[in-house]
Amino acid sequence: MASTDTPQLSSLRSPRVIAARKLARRAQRGKDRRFLAEGPQAVREAVAYGLLPGGREHAVVEIYLTPEAAERHGEIVAAARAVDLPVLTATDEVIADICDTVTPQGIVALCRFLDTPFAEVLKARPKLVAVLANVRDPGNAGTVLRTADAAGADAVVLTDASVDLYNPKAVRASVGSLFHLPVAVGVPIEQVVAELKANGVRVLAADGAGERDLDQELDEGTLGAPSAWIFGNEAWGLPEETRSLADEVVRVPIHGHAESLNLATAAAVCLYASARAQRSPAGCREPGTER
Repeated sequence: MASTDTPQLSSLRSPRVIAARKLARRAQRGKDRRFLAEGPQAVREAVAYGLLPGGREHAVVEIYLTPEAAERHGEIVAAARAVDLPVLTATDEVIADICDTVTPQGIVALCRFLDTPFAEVLKARPKLVAVLANVRDPGNAGTVLRTADAAGADAVVLTDASVDLYNPKAVRASVGSLFHLPVAVGVPIEQVVAELKANGVRVLAADGAGERDLDQELDEGTLGAPSAWIFGNEAWGLPEETRSLADEVVRVPIHGHAESLNLATAAAVCLYASARAQRSPAGCREPGTER
């Protein structure tokens, strides 16, 4: 695709452009059950891994990109066309109009919602789950999702009091991990904990005031069991009513003088500790299940 091609989308009044622009609002995203994934990495992962549950429909509806981006990311265009996904060129002005970033990278995918029902998460017998309870910052939510993906978690759950999974900042912060693992949304924390426990998953609340610390959990070998970690609000952590639901409240030990760890860092430490324990000879993962 040459950079001299006449863009197919050049008017800000185009119905496609207007519809995409409206997805900046959460209410519109919920109504249409569609969202935007900006940037080459997000679009690349959406194309490669974006089959919706059941594998019958692709998450990507259409891809919009400038002619220059089409040249720069020809492999994405080829991969999209190989699975019959529409690819439309657009002017810089159009891309800037529909994107959330100040300096768009010239490529964006219009996608269908792809969250997984919580019942389906449980049916897959998860061994490691990250639960975001009352997490409000979209950047943190996306970063924890990315971390859970990297640690090999089986699923992420956002409770009904948490930020919108499809907020543009959350999508960007996930850097494509949104398309890699099941994510359930809008589930009350009481239901999440009760049903995880009923399915043999040990529930751990990550909190700086926990009576046990992560070193104890590692030393005693308890992290090898199927586990779910609950991570709370960035500013005030987990309320007592949430902590009381968990099997254990666990703190990350602070060996230096720092007052605390931020949400994303604490999540990375906890999830990787569980991942390491589960993949040890005494852990709960079966051979060949590492991802």
